[in-house]
Amino acid sequence: MAQISLTFPDGNIRSFEAGVTPAQVATDISTSLGKKAVSATVNGAHWDLQWPIGDDATIAIHTMKDEPQANELIRHDFAHVMARAVQEIWPATKVTIGPVIENGWYYDFDRDEPFTPEDLGLIEAKMKEIVNKRDPVTTEVWQRARAIDYYKANNEPYKVELVEAIPEGEDLRMYWHGHWQDLCRGPHLQHTGQLPGDAFKLMSIAGAYWRGDSNRPMLQRIYGVAFQNRDKLKAHLHMLEEAAKRDHRKLGREMDLFHMQEEAPGQVFWHPNGWTVYTTLQDYMRRKQRAGGYREINTPQVVDRKLWEASGHWEKYQHHMFLVEVDESRDGETDDAKARNRDQTRINALKPMNCPCHVQVFNQGLKSYRDLPLRLAEFGSCARFEPSGALHGIMRVRGFTQDDAHIFCTEDQIQEECARFIDFLADVYRELGFEDFEIRFATRPEKRVGSDESWDHVEGALEKAIKAVGRDYVLEPGDGAFYGPKLDFYLTDAIGRVWQCGTFQVDPNLPERLGASYVGADGDRHRPYMLHRACLGSFERFIGILIENWEGKLPFWLAPRQVVVASITSEADDYVAEVVAELQKAGVRAEADTRNEKINFKVREHSVGKVPVILAVGAREVEERTVTLRRLGEKRTRVETLADVTNALSREATAPDLL
Repeated sequence: MAQISLTFPDGNIRSFEAGVTPAQVATDISTSLGKKAVSATVNGAHWDLQWPIGDDATIAIHTMKDEPQANELIRHDFAHVMARAVQEIWPATKVTIGPVIENGWYYDFDRDEPFTPEDLGLIEAKMKEIVNKRDPVTTEVWQRARAIDYYKANNEPYKVELVEAIPEGEDLRMYWHGHWQDLCRGPHLQHTGQLPGDAFKLMSIAGAYWRGDSNRPMLQRIYGVAFQNRDKLKAHLHMLEEAAKRDHRKLGREMDLFHMQEEAPGQVFWHPNGWTVYTTLQDYMRRKQRAGGYREINTPQVVDRKLWEASGHWEKYQHHMFLVEVDESRDGETDDAKARNRDQTRINALKPMNCPCHVQVFNQGLKSYRDLPLRLAEFGSCARFEPSGALHGIMRVRGFTQDDAHIFCTEDQIQEECARFIDFLADVYRELGFEDFEIRFATRPEKRVGSDESWDHVEGALEKAIKAVGRDYVLEPGDGAFYGPKLDFYLTDAIGRVWQCGTFQVDPNLPERLGASYVGADGDRHRPYMLHRACLGSFERFIGILIENWEGKLPFWLAPRQVVVASITSEADDYVAEVVAELQKAGVRAEADTRNEKINFKVREHSVGKVPVILAVGAREVEERTVTLRRLGEKRTRVETLADVTNALSREATAPDLL
């Protein structure tokens, strides 16, 4: 038998017979590892322990302690175990597909009767029975025709359709979990007993069209989550409870920030409170950018397709664009004008991004190397066609505004501009309540433009910039754009969720396509590099993140309603008006509540609306020229003089960059 060489993570190389399985390799290393092994990574791909290795390869053996690989296996196996449980309880049910998703899986079923929430408990109990049986998981490779015959004989039409869509001559992998079988790429665990039976939960039921086609049958989708152990499941469920309490859609209603309606899908109707947050954040970013050397511009929202064709977006991004057709022959024009313009219908698009328009601003007038770097910023209103199923409150919308900027510079200026931006972004995030963030560095993809020397220089510049500002990064090889590498910046919120917000991307391609140039020190024309950058991403999404991170209790300077001065008795109404006037004069957003309601009622109502400070005023406060101060989330109140409260709240109401 031919010998192959396997290279291990520690650099050791060992010889094995061709066809050896990862399970055999693990046992050969040690009996203990053979018992603990659950899968392997072979030449960078996740492998089942049963798959034979035919050639020289790199290999790593995984146990349940290796979180990414273990979770993939656990969730994939639970998807199969759930489908088996459903068919054991309701044998007439047809199965379709069940992929792994973030934190869990789903599986789609065709069943005459709808699943109920009570059914989820029955399915969970049956799944635990299957886990406890410790049934072996086995795999075989079949030819396409054999698989089609098998599924036809077992009355599984959806599986037949899936197999028929696979090209002729391609072998299929079939898996059995005990007696139950499914078509699957794998990998899987070795028996059902390896699943943590106390670390999964079925979460919800939803409808889903077969193959995402509304003309095909409506299926029933069951979602589940699973983790390596019960503690991690409990932590995840607790996080979901926290997320539900912090849902920006719920808090948006309670705080009267915004609403959305079907006549404008994916677009936000900002209410006065919400627009106050929006404009306060925008004013803050405007000041930061001005101080950071950016020059603000504004560009059209509707642009002729010619520009999108020239930039390359028409070919690659048209399906995300909202198109606007303009008939140049309008009623009211002369017959001659109508005749001339009859065939001159223009196709425009609402801009889905600002980049091509910023190049147009750069292109006006001759630019010298002395003008670089040129930093152009815009709060650019964009529109993108997102599928209706992907829309999510103000987090995923069709109309949004980016804190967008583009830096035009020379190749030698990239490192300095990158370091400068990371410091700028870190300062913004810190002042908005996010002390730390993660940088992910996406490098050259396999298909790319430009020379290796240029890529070496640009990637080296980004790496040196990150190190120069004392930051670490996570490398994402091959995930850069075809024209340049990029940095993405990830925030972690108060309950541990990760959000990608900022970005910094190097682009020599768009200036080339749109004819941007500058005159160098040598007197010749050169192409500038274009650095795409954003801190917040979109205002809509970032405000949603802020709302959920702070559970609606926004920092005082950002809160839409900062202070309510509430009367305890009607005799205090004049003093309430005086207090409000003093606070407003000091730059505090203050309002009066002199309704004929009990003070406890007023406090509850404004607390639900997340008003940070409530000042109660009664006869004693009028006489002493004091207020009784209650802060949101605190039960304790304290009496303070009007002057002291005004001074303290005036400082709190000042944006951090102005302190």
